[in-house]
Amino acid sequence: MPLEATTTVPRKVRARGAFRRGAPAWHRLVEAGIKLVAAAAIAAILLIFAFIVKESLPILFDAVVRREVTLSKMWLPQRWDGAAARWSWQPASELPKYSIAPLVVGSLKITLVALAISAPLGILAAIFTASIAPRRLREVLKPVIELLAGVPSVVLGVFALIVLGTWLQRAFGFEHRLNAMLAGAALSMTIVPLIFTLAEDALSAVPRAFVDASLALGATKMHTVLRVVVPAAVPGIAAGVVLGFGRAIGETMIVVIASGNAALLDASLGHSARTITATIAQEMGEAVNGSPHYVVLFVLGATLLVFTLATNLVAQRIVERFRAQRGGS
Repeated sequence: MPLEATTTVPRKVRARGAFRRGAPAWHRLVEAGIKLVAAAAIAAILLIFAFIVKESLPILFDAVVRREVTLSKMWLPQRWDGAAARWSWQPASELPKYSIAPLVVGSLKITLVALAISAPLGILAAIFTASIAPRRLREVLKPVIELLAGVPSVVLGVFALIVLGTWLQRAFGFEHRLNAMLAGAALSMTIVPLIFTLAEDALSAVPRAFVDASLALGATKMHTVLRVVVPAAVPGIAAGVVLGFGRAIGETMIVVIASGNAALLDASLGHSARTITATIAQEMGEAVNGSPHYVVLFVLGATLLVFTLATNLVAQRIVERFRAQRGGS
């Protein structure tokens, strides 16, 4: 006799199906609502991407726009009035100049200064809070540091403009009072809570057995923290630093107030700088819809988007490599 094919349904699948059949109607309604909200969020993100790309495409296909600006003119040095080739951002001049190199350099300078200040502070504070501080002190430190995330960026920008700018200029003798160092220092205040929270969560998630085994072998508490706990939490710490980078490079209000907004192409942290986000915020309201200036501002937004996505992908690969080296921890 021919054998009949049989299919074995996994126990979890059967249980899930039984739960759905036996669940009240409002459970299914809530589940459908959650799915709808998640789908709407994804659709909104995709529509934002599509809108930015749509508004940027004229720089490739519109003849009127391309007569004034092209991608090569944006990225490569250009000659004006017989002078030496240089990068210059002056979109409102008689002869518009759309070189974005000064904006990219300004964005990177301010972001790297902010990370150089906030990453050590956030990571060291997380190590102290998660592994060294007494329990009562930990219960106070963590919410206080995380409370910094609720401070409006405009308040930090005004504080940097009025107070911090004078201090830094007196301490370091900067030529410009509003400069990349000032903007980066103010911006670091918004990144510390993010790096601290993710790093502290990663350190707290290290299995207690790791610590107990290290102490049982005769290691000191500090040696255990530095050689066992921190290496095991590296993926989470790295994720916090990367998210801090994305938070910093996308910040607008602080850099508008504290950076000086001069599109200078140099490596000096004591000179004023201009970022991509500040340029979009300050000039979008003045650009005529459909004009070359308008299109270039959307190209700047697309450039920032691509740069952020590429950075996140690279960081994700780094985190995955760390986890593979640590055996998936």
